[in-house]
Amino acid sequence: MKTAFIFPGQGAQYVGMAKDLYENYTEVKNLYKSANEILGFELDKVSFEGPEEKLKQTYITQPAIFVHSLALNSILFSKFEVKFAAGHSLGEYSALVCAGALNFETGLKLVKLRGELMQQAGERQKGTMAAIIGMDGEKLVEVCKEASEAGIVQVANFNSPGQLVISGSVEGVRKAMELAKANKAKLVKELVVHGAFHSPIMEPAKEEFKIALEEVEFSKLNFPVYVNVTGNAITPDTKPNEIRDLLYNQLTSSVRWEDCVRNMARDGADDFVELGPGKVLQGLVKRICPNVSVKGFDKAEELSGL
Repeated sequence: MKTAFIFPGQGAQYVGMAKDLYENYTEVKNLYKSANEILGFELDKVSFEGPEEKLKQTYITQPAIFVHSLALNSILFSKFEVKFAAGHSLGEYSALVCAGALNFETGLKLVKLRGELMQQAGERQKGTMAAIIGMDGEKLVEVCKEASEAGIVQVANFNSPGQLVISGSVEGVRKAMELAKANKAKLVKELVVHGAFHSPIMEPAKEEFKIALEEVEFSKLNFPVYVNVTGNAITPDTKPNEIRDLLYNQLTSSVRWEDCVRNMARDGADDFVELGPGKVLQGLVKRICPNVSVKGFDKAEELSGL
């Protein structure tokens, strides 16, 4: 089987995440010790004990998920023949570390800055997001164009067939929600979020992040990573500047997760393994490609017997 490691993004966090891994694996303890030093706060304490409201802050959430995912990667990578990787939004950074383009320290520094800048952008201009279920992606793009007369709105996540998320200003998103209902979407639900992620409202985060990206040395990938902005693979031949541009544009571009999964399967991936908190990506993969093998690892008990 050809294995693809996939990594979750923001929203997958929960209080107590990775505590059992920390208690059972020395390498995970060392990873959290290193993370605390890089971040300047006790990520392990917030991840393991909360409070939930603090863990949900973007500048904490993103490093928490990144470190949890890479703790699992450090345990499991040698036990699979990994040929592909991808991550949902923030998870793309976990995938780049998994594939050798970034080391853990550099990846975490980028994730720390990304989380801080996205939180600041969300506080500067209030926005919102909404889940749209049971609607065609192209049709929703048209709906967003029509609704944009009321305010900023675009499709933020093409998650799986009929499972989409829109993002933008409160006025733009609520107008698009009205139009989606009128176009017979099965479910339209505004989400509780700390910012309008993957929309032009994140534009203020981009310039400072661009400076940080320019200082990063990217190593040659060990295998393809399928990226959110295009849904296509970057490979060992991809130039560092192209990777920088993709990560820069990811902040305001749609996450094309459905395309990432379809293209990995087309290229031979038949065993998808989610590493990190929750099971969201496993559910999406099953909807996108029902014939592939799908599993995931989150807790220490799931690693026994490997």
